[in-house]
Amino acid sequence: MRSAPLKVGDLARQTGLSVRTLHYYEEIGLLAPSHRTASGHRMFSAGDVARLQQIKSLRELGFSLEQIAACLDQPGFSPLQTVELHLSRLREQIALEQRLCARLEGLAHVLRSGEDVSVEQLLQTIEVMTMIEKYYTPEQLEELKQRADAMGPEKMREAESAWKQIYDDMRAEMQKGSDPKGEPVQQIVKRMRELIDAFTGKNPGIERSLNTMYRQEPSVRTQHGMDPELHEFIGKAMS
Repeated sequence: MRSAPLKVGDLARQTGLSVRTLHYYEEIGLLAPSHRTASGHRMFSAGDVARLQQIKSLRELGFSLEQIAACLDQPGFSPLQTVELHLSRLREQIALEQRLCARLEGLAHVLRSGEDVSVEQLLQTIEVMTMIEKYYTPEQLEELKQRADAMGPEKMREAESAWKQIYDDMRAEMQKGSDPKGEPVQQIVKRMRELIDAFTGKNPGIERSLNTMYRQEPSVRTQHGMDPELHEFIGKAMS
């Protein structure tokens, strides 16, 4: 794969990325231009572009920049692995989108029938379905459904109340200036861990999907009463 090296502005324009993003990738050592002109302009080779494609694919898969750097620095990690991983995830997403279309058609049927459903309820339903089906595989969704059915409505309501109490307690500790690694906060973390295990069934795949959704969807955190400051505090407590 040979082509003329690209300046940072040309690479940004052709990929849709910002120059600032490319500079940041260089700053953290994730994507360094192979050449510089005599006047100091960054020049990206075909190999640099291939690395950028891998970075973008891995980001789409939910990897953090630190995880991407670790993957790309492994001697045996190939571009083919990245493409195959991305293809696998896209196929999953296509299947989920098809299921979502079927559910939206069901909502449309309700609307056409003239039943009394508020627009706000519909929007919230669509948002929740979209987010859940975006981050969980069909197999994970089925496992979660079976666990929810086994728990029953009363236990589900108790879990929701327990989460609310945890966030209230965490916020109180944060406002007091408590150490995230201190004993009072870690006791709350222990309660969180128990609820997470109950929700995920200690399935590491489901927990990864849950973490990815919370990391990438600020609106989910907001719906559960977790503002950015509290989210950061909890992240330090659980790290």
